[in-house]
Order: sequence, then structure tokens, then C-alpha cells
Amino acid sequence: MSLPFPVLTADQAAAFVNHGDTIGFSGFTPAGACKVIPKSIAARAKAEHAAGRPFRLGVITGASTGKSLDGALAEADAVAWRTPYQSDPTLRKAINEGRTKFFDLHLSALQPTVRSGVLGKVNWAIIEAAKVTADGEITLGTGVGAANTFLRMADNVLIELNAYLPEALTGFHDIYEPLDPPKRREIPIYSVKDRIGTATVKVDPKKIVGIVHTNVADETGGFDEPDEITNRIGANVAEFLASELRSGRMPDGFLPLQSGVGNIANAVIGALGENPGIPPFQMYTEVIQDAVINLVKSGKCTFASGCSLTLSKDKVDEVIKDLEYFRTRIVLRPQEISNSPELVRRLGLITVNTAIEVDLFGNVNSTHVMGRDLMNAIGGSGDFTRNAQISIFTCPSVAKGGAISTIVPLVAHMDHSEHSVQVVVTEHGVADLRGKTPHERAELMINNCVSPEYRDILRNYVQLSKKGHVPQTLHNAFNMHLAFLEKGDMRKVEWTTS
Repeated sequence: MSLPFPVLTADQAAAFVNHGDTIGFSGFTPAGACKVIPKSIAARAKAEHAAGRPFRLGVITGASTGKSLDGALAEADAVAWRTPYQSDPTLRKAINEGRTKFFDLHLSALQPTVRSGVLGKVNWAIIEAAKVTADGEITLGTGVGAANTFLRMADNVLIELNAYLPEALTGFHDIYEPLDPPKRREIPIYSVKDRIGTATVKVDPKKIVGIVHTNVADETGGFDEPDEITNRIGANVAEFLASELRSGRMPDGFLPLQSGVGNIANAVIGALGENPGIPPFQMYTEVIQDAVINLVKSGKCTFASGCSLTLSKDKVDEVIKDLEYFRTRIVLRPQEISNSPELVRRLGLITVNTAIEVDLFGNVNSTHVMGRDLMNAIGGSGDFTRNAQISIFTCPSVAKGGAISTIVPLVAHMDHSEHSVQVVVTEHGVADLRGKTPHERAELMINNCVSPEYRDILRNYVQLSKKGHVPQTLHNAFNMHLAFLEKGDMRKVEWTTS
């Protein structure tokens, strides 16, 4: 079917974008992210810089993107500011060197923030689509993110119409945008399977400046095979949840699960599928990964609601080949719905996310290395953790070959406080911090989660501060971090008694 919109090359589309513009890109992880227009914008930026002219943009996305978006724009020094999440090494370097401004947001807060006008006008929505109609109905791709809000708020729209995605993706999405205060009502989702919105996003056809045809798979890399450490972490999480079920502290039918993205998360999901004490369950999460598809096929996961299909190419092809099977078992929603604190609390989610470091009392750093350099961002972990029925954080007990303990006296940057973090899991075991005093938490963390080579070191730290509600001493709180920065090994820490 012919469309009434100009067909453009990527370079022609990029020529419409001007220095100082703010762009809302589709996608949530590389899933659904644009792939050709951003590369042409990057090439244009390089040409403008070579000619001595400025060319930098404000960039808003759902979450992280692919190398053709964040990577290309960062390499061209075309990103003036960026929010809410990133994972590209070139962009990360620009942020940590202060060349690109970055501000972190809970992912559920992005769409309301864009609508509020705090981020200024959105000049362009640049969106990947599986299908477009003449009257402006758009079927999004494998990632929804904040695309529906960008499309409504932006002055102009450019679309990458990706032939790699079947038009039959129509029906996988549930697009819903709440009213803003003071007119906001409850989001009427009362079970994981509920659908409350539309299958497509409707945009004023007059705003569509043009369409660029593509045929490109998502730039999602495959996941590493589980290793001994990730397998043990996954098994520990699964056995803990099975014990919660046996104890009667969880409903017989289990509770919906949220899991973060990455190799540990994939291992945890796999372990839950293999544990005979875990019944078939549902997922209400942001990112649907390879392991989820395996569980959906096996029947262990009976339904998965998310914001994106962040899958390896083989898994995407698997889903595309069997769309009718997955159509009744998967739904993709905007991030303010997939990550809604209201829904996390209502549905009673079990949440499993990954930490960079955790302190003896349950405070979690999930964003900054040594308290200074940004790794990715907070993402959706806060949305889920603060409102969970059971909140779990996982991490290996050591990093850098043992030179770093991920369990420390005090986190160097705090994203999630002890008031939100209930359970910590490493390859060594589980620390259930619920109902425990700070002294009891420290003992549990050391005995159950800390690597054996660091247990006596941390016990000595606790002994230095027996007074007060929290066994903490400011003289020593960051000495393990300093030992790594100055000596290359936290095991070389020295405690002071002053």
C-alpha cells in the first residue's frame, strides 16, 4: 500500500535536524531503537564540526540504545545532553569527562517529565515502526519505551519503517498514556494479562515529515553463557523464593516476577525455570530477555508483560516465526506503565535487580564506580525496588579478580537505601535483611554474602564501631575504596582506631 508521506534517504532525513534540537528516539535497549537516521545525523555532525560550525543535540530515549544511535552520535560529539539511561562506552566516556551533560531519571518518570515541559520542547520524534498507515497509525517495533509520548509531544516526526519486522506485530502492543495531575486516575491494570490501551499509536499525519525504509535487525548482542558464579547466584535466588513459598509467606500461586537486564538476570530467570519448587509464574517486567522466551515456550512462564523484546537475533527470529503462539502470551507497554510504581505495588511483584556494590546494611549502589564514574544509570531498578512485595539485589561477591569486594562498609554512591532493599544474594548465599537491625544485617551480610577472603576484614570493621544504632565509623567507611584506588587491592585496607 502506498503512503502519502515522502520517502527519504537517511541523509535526507538527517538534513531536517538542526543544531540545538531535542530529539525523542524510540526504543528501550537496542530493541526498537532507530538504526540508520542517527548514523546520518552523526555524519552530518562531523561535517558541521569540520566546517567550524556547532552541531549538538539533546537526546531523549526510553532507555539505552544500540551502537548506531548512542554510539554513533557520541563518537561524532553530537550529544549536548542525554537522559534517562545509557550503556554505550563512547557516550559513557563523554559523560564522565564532562563533555556531555547527563541527568539520571527513574524510567517510569521519563514520560511525565517530558509532558511537564521540564526538558523543553521536543523538536523531533524519530521512531522505528513495523507498520504505518495513511492516517498516521503506527505499529511500533520490539521496544516501546516512551515513543507514544514523543510522537504526541514532538513538533515533527521521522519514521524508520523496518521491513525486518512483520506487519503482524500489530496486536503485541498495549499503548496507554495516563492523564497528568490533577486529573490522573488509577491505571486500570489489575492482573498481568490486562490490556487497557490500543494496539497502535495514532499521530497527526501532518507531522510526519518522511519515511526511511530499512531492513535491519536490532543491535542487541547475545548473552554470555551462564558461568559457575552466575549459576550459583541464580540457584540461590530460586531456592530462596522456593523456601518463601514453602513457608507460606507467599501465595500458593507465586507472585509476578520482574528481572533486570544482563547475564546475571538471564541466569536467575533460567534457574527459576529449572527449580521444581517454583510453580509456573507470570512476569511483569521492563525487559523480556532470551531466558523468558525459553520459559514461555516451555510453559513455566505463562505470560510476560514488558516494555521491550531485548533478544538475541536468533530469539527474535524465533518469535517472528511463531507470532501467533506468542501473541497470546506477551504484551509490550510504554515504560511509564511497565515500570509504574502503582502497578508494582498493586500486583505484588518479586523484583530482582543487579548491584555494583552493597554495603553491610543493605544500601545499594547500582550506577557509579568508586562513587564517581557513571556506569549506566538507575534505569527501572528504583521503580521496582521501592514498591516490591519482595525486593532482591544480586551481585558477584568480588570483582577484578578479587581485588574488589562488592560488599563494603558504606556504598560510595547510594541509589537504593536499606529501607527498600530486602534481600541480597551473591554466589555464596542469601542475606534476608527483613526485620533485622543494622547490627544483625551486618552479621548476615558477612556470614552469607561476603567472599571468604573479606569476611575477617569486614568483621574487624564492625568491631571498630560497637556504639550507636549503626556499627559505622566515618574514619574508616571508605578505606576499602581508598585501598583499591591507592594500592590496587581492597584486601590491603588498613583500619584506624581514632
